[in-house]
Formats: sequence, C-alpha cells, structure tokens
Amino acid sequence: MEQFRLPKITMPSLNLPQSIQEVLQEAEEKLAHRPKLLQLFKNCFPNTLETTTKLKEDGTTFVITGDIPACWLRDSVEQVIHYVPFAKEDEDLQRILKGLVKRHIQYIHIDPYANAFNESANDWHWNTTDITDMSPWVWERKFEIDSLCFSMRLAYALWKETGITDIFDAGFKSAMRIMYNLFITEQRHFEESPYRFTRNNGIPEDSLRNKGLGMPVNYTGMVWSGFRSSDDVCEFHYNIPGNMFAVVTLRQMQEFAEWVFRDMEFLQELKDLEADIDHGIKTYGIYRHPEFGPIYAFETDGYGNHCLMDDAGTPGLISIPYLGYCTTEDEIYQNTRRFVLSKENPYYFEGKVAKGIGSPHTPAGYVWHLSLSMQGLTATTAEEKLAMIELLEKTDADTGFMHEGFHSDDPTIFTRKWFAWSNSLFSQLVYKAMQEGIL
Repeated sequence: MEQFRLPKITMPSLNLPQSIQEVLQEAEEKLAHRPKLLQLFKNCFPNTLETTTKLKEDGTTFVITGDIPACWLRDSVEQVIHYVPFAKEDEDLQRILKGLVKRHIQYIHIDPYANAFNESANDWHWNTTDITDMSPWVWERKFEIDSLCFSMRLAYALWKETGITDIFDAGFKSAMRIMYNLFITEQRHFEESPYRFTRNNGIPEDSLRNKGLGMPVNYTGMVWSGFRSSDDVCEFHYNIPGNMFAVVTLRQMQEFAEWVFRDMEFLQELKDLEADIDHGIKTYGIYRHPEFGPIYAFETDGYGNHCLMDDAGTPGLISIPYLGYCTTEDEIYQNTRRFVLSKENPYYFEGKVAKGIGSPHTPAGYVWHLSLSMQGLTATTAEEKLAMIELLEKTDADTGFMHEGFHSDDPTIFTRKWFAWSNSLFSQLVYKAMQEGIL
C-alpha cells in the first residue's frame, strides 16, 4: 500500500552460499511429489540473498525489505534468521550474517529510536514532513520496542549456532548499553523521554497524539513503545508482545554480559530490568476474558484499559513462543491463541478462500501470509502445520512468492508483491515441516 514515491534501488545478486544451495537440493528430493510447493520454496528460501542483500566494503551487510529501499532492523533479521542454522560450516554465509549484525550495531549508535535506515547518509526518508529528530541515515524514526530486540536476536542466534565471537567488540557492548539506557528511559516516558513523533500526512495511524508524546500511561515497569511491528501507532503504549520480546532479549544480553564481556555489574542491571518488565506484563498485561479465560492483552496503558486484538506482524500475540517467552503449551498462551484465531479478534478475517489474522495496516478482510506462516510455526499438531502450508500454497496468486496482505475472498488482490520477510517466514515453516517428515 504505497503512499509515497519511493527512490529506486538496485541490489546486486549474490552467489548463493554452498549450504543454501544444499538446502535447495534437499528440497528437490523431499518436495518432488508437490511441484508447486517445491517451486515456491525454491523461489522464497533464497529470495533475501538473491534480491535484497548487499555486501559492503566495510564488512557490513545491507538488507532492504524488498520493494522499499531501506533496512528495517526487524525485517532484515527475520529475512535472514532462517539461514542461521546453516552457518556453522559456511564461511560465506557467516560473512553475510556477521555483516548484518555489524551494520545493526552501527545503526543503533546513530539513532536507537529509529526503526529503518538508509544504506548511506543520503537523506532519503519515508516522509519528509515528519516532526522528530531526524538524521540523513534514517529512513523512518518510529520507535518500536521490538526493533532493538531483533538486533540482539540475530547476534544471539549466530553466536549459539556457530560459536563465533568476533562480533562482540567494544561497539557491540556500547550498543547493549545504549539499549539498556533507552529501555530505562522509556519505562518513564512522560517524565524522561526526549522522543516525539508527528507525521503531517492526515493518517492518524502514522502519528503520536498529544503533540507527539502519545497518550498518557501509568508506570508499570514495562517499556513504552510508540508504534507496533506493523509501523502503526499503538492505541495504548505498553505493547505486551513487544515487552515479552524485551524480556527474552534481556536474558540473551545477560549471557553476553556474563560469558562474553565478563561484566557482572551490567549483568545485574540487566537482570533487574528484566524482572521489572516481566512483573509489569504479569500484573498489567493479563485480561480476564469471559469466554477464553485469562489471556494476554495486545496493549495496555497501565490504568486498567486494554487493547484486545492481534496483528499479523512479529512480535504479536500468536508469535510469543516463536520469540521464546513461553512454550506453546503455556495455558495463558493457549487461551490467547484461541482468542486471536476467533472473530473476537477484530483483525481476524474469514473469507471464501482463507481465514486468518490481518492488520489495521491493510484493509478489512485482508489476511497476511506472515500470520499464516506464524500460525504454522507455533502449531502443536502436524495437521495444523500442514493446513497452513496448504493455505499458503494456494494463496500466492500464482506469483511464486508470498505477499503482505491478500483478500480472503480473492488472493489475486494483494499488497506488496516483493516482501522478503514474508518469503523467509514461509520458507522457515516449510523447511521445519520437511525436517519433521510431515510433508
């Protein structure tokens, strides 16, 4: 759903690392009996490397989202996270992934409040009318709590998979401190935060109310967020799945502090902040639903108001186990899952062809491929996983790729034909099903 004229950008095609070629060869054998699914996988699995990734001379890696020539911290990690399991013995793939971590660290130092960045200080912006503290490096400056968490997610996954430690330099530790300080500040947004954001484009979802400050919140221990993972403004500014992700991230950062940097003082600070946020989630983020029982709210303001919904983006309520906050068997998660996959969720849509979670970011009736892939990845039965794969397979509009949102009555009506994150998450689901032997 383009609103502005986007600068053109051409990304050079990378030679696929050997480990990625081997995955495609494995799919040729295991999916031979399902030719359309095989072709979708062969298109989607390498899509990020083939179309959105650029190796820079400084050793970093720049990854665009697809049809937008900017690097989102969130999107770029989820575009490559499915490659991490193959990086241990593949130095070419390690170079790509380590380079993205290094570029994220650079971006965090430039502006920890920004969600999307340019390849250079070219002064490109999604909207030139934004009233906020912009930089020529920043494409968009919507503060979303999850953005910084994704940077740590990639570094942690890469470290655990490969054992590499050369990404953990002084700049990395400094970025951790920047994140910690920002989270502490945003626990008391109205009292301490310098962040403001207003966009003069007439779209309410793109601006913070109250002169760019956002609506009032009570102190809860959680971290304030201006926007959701869909880049839409929060209704109430304590986003629960985002804060759950922050808890997971702080646990990962504790491992960095203890085992990489040997900084016991910082370790304790991280533990204390994790405990504050988690207490806030459990105290303010659970809603007693008359039909589903205790469920996690999507957002709260700490004053007793709750936003009950789920959005297709990650982090969302359905993706809580995927991010590592709890298991799929967790009782409150299961209650929440039943809620978000029902018509009680205002962004759950059922049509003639598909049913699933959409977003206020796209029109009513549009289901997102991201949410269908996530539903499959967090499913507890083979039957549900297979059902999601079949639904994804039949709703590609014969393009050979996944999209953003598509009309639940007619999948040929869709948004974003080049959306690499969606291709990657689909690939992750299909490969997981291949490994489990259910395909």
